[in-house]
Amino acid sequence: MFAAMFFRILPLLLLMSTDQAVCREARSSASASKITVMGIVYCDICSSNTFSKHSYFLPGVEVNVDCKIEVSMPATTEQLSFSVNRTTDKFGVYKLDIPSFEGVKCAEGHVVESLCRASLIGSKAASSCNVPSLKMTADKMTIKSKQTNQCIYCLNALSFRPSKKDVTMCATDEKGRPSFMLIP
Repeated sequence: MFAAMFFRILPLLLLMSTDQAVCREARSSASASKITVMGIVYCDICSSNTFSKHSYFLPGVEVNVDCKIEVSMPATTEQLSFSVNRTTDKFGVYKLDIPSFEGVKCAEGHVVESLCRASLIGSKAASSCNVPSLKMTADKMTIKSKQTNQCIYCLNALSFRPSKKDVTMCATDEKGRPSFMLIP
């Protein structure tokens, strides 16, 4: 009799414990910031330090990302420093999701100071565009979303160029856009 009652109550107990765990997870993820650092790497085919109509994005490029993120709250200051390598995807984008600081709202409230820089390591892809051009960047644009408590740090573009400039292709090339205008 006890066994029969136990097996009837067991699903209810499991449901209640799962429900509580889901609620706890939702509360903790709602308070945690989502911080992403990203950028792009392209081939500056005309060696003009701009993204022109002949430029293209480079997949398979290794990029080193160094960051120092400091969060100042009324009672404490927390700091996270790291250096990681990332490889660009098929669209030339590298991306790093940073573990969140518990209770920090990056988009509002707390003072978040960040210094991130990216530098080219090398390219795995066989390409004629293999000479580093814009090798390092520390400038960024920050996008903040209060609704999702998310901050995205978009670093300026990095680039490679060919060892020889194709004069016929680039002679009539119109001015490209500065690389800092490229947002992944």
